[in-house]
Amino acid sequence: MGGDLAPQAPIAGALLALAELEAVHSITLVGRTDVVRAELDAQLNALPAGQGPSASALRDRITIVEAPEVIEMSDKPTAAVRGKPNSSMVVGLKLHASGAADAFVSAGNTGAQMAASVVLLKLHAGLTRPAIATVFPTARNPVVVLDAGANVDCSAEELVQFARLGSVYAEDILGRPDPAVGLLSIGEEPEKGNAAVKEAHKLLEQIDINFAGNVEGRDILAGGSSRGAVDVVVCDGFVGNVLLKFYESVPGMIFAMMTRAGVEQQLLAKTFKGFDYSDYGGAPLLGVKGVSIISHGSSSPRAIKNAIGVALRAVETKMVEHIGRRLEQPAVRDA
Repeated sequence: MGGDLAPQAPIAGALLALAELEAVHSITLVGRTDVVRAELDAQLNALPAGQGPSASALRDRITIVEAPEVIEMSDKPTAAVRGKPNSSMVVGLKLHASGAADAFVSAGNTGAQMAASVVLLKLHAGLTRPAIATVFPTARNPVVVLDAGANVDCSAEELVQFARLGSVYAEDILGRPDPAVGLLSIGEEPEKGNAAVKEAHKLLEQIDINFAGNVEGRDILAGGSSRGAVDVVVCDGFVGNVLLKFYESVPGMIFAMMTRAGVEQQLLAKTFKGFDYSDYGGAPLLGVKGVSIISHGSSSPRAIKNAIGVALRAVETKMVEHIGRRLEQPAVRDA
C-alpha cells in the first residue's frame, strides 16, 4: 500500500517478477484486501493471452494478507510504527520476522520502514544503526554508497560499521571479491574532512577491509581515483542523501541540454540508460537481521520487479548471515 503509485505499481511489479522467476517462488501482497484483490484481478484480466505464464498460474503464486492501516508518506516514522500496528508495513515485516516470508520490499515511507525494521528484525550485535546501501552508476562499474539517508549524523565508529556492511554487500550482491572501500571527504589526504571523517580514516586503516583511503565527489562519477577503482563509498546519511538527490537530477539536466542541442533521442536514451534508478530497483537496509528492501517512492512496476530481484539475490547469497559472520570476526587487522 506504500508509495506514490500504490497499489497499481507494486502489484504490477510483483506480477512482472513472478513471470520471470521460477515457479518455486511466490509473493505475498500485504494491504487492504478488497483494494489489493480488485487491482490484482484487474491486472490479471488484462494480461495478453499466450505470453508468459497464464493469469491463473500467476494467481496461484500470490497470497493476500489483510492489513487495514496504511502508513502515509507524511507520517512521522516512529509514531506511525507505534500508532499503526496493523499497517501493511508493520504486518509485512512481522511476516518476515516470523519466517513466513524470506524478505520484505516496500516503496512506502522510508523512515517508517527503517524504524519498523530495527524494532521487528533487530540489529546485528555490535551495530548501533543500520544504513541504506544505494548503487550509483559510474564511468567504470557501479559503486555502492552508504549511508544514503538513514542516519543524518554519524560518529566515526558508525562510519566504520558502514564500511564493513558495504564491503559484504559489494561482495555478495555486486560480485566484487575483496571490494575497495573509499571514505567520502573533501580531499584525498587523511587530514582532510570533518572530525568524524578524520577519525574514521584512522580507524579504517586499522581494520581488516580493503581500505582505499579518502575519495572525493568527482571520484564517484569516475568509479575511482588515480589510485584505482572503488567499489564502496562511505559517508553519513545527510551527505549521502544530498549526493543521491543531486545524482538523480544530473541526467535530466544533461538530457535536456543535449536535446536542445539537437542530439538524437535514441542516442540519448542509450547513453543515460545506466542512470535509471529502476534498473537497481531498491536499496537494502543493511545491519538488520533480515532482508528489508527500500524502494523509491515513485517506483514503477519495473523498479518494483527489480527490487524483488535484489531481495531474492540477498536471500540466495545469504547476505544477512554473511554480515553476521563478518561482524563476529575481529575487525582489527593482524599485526
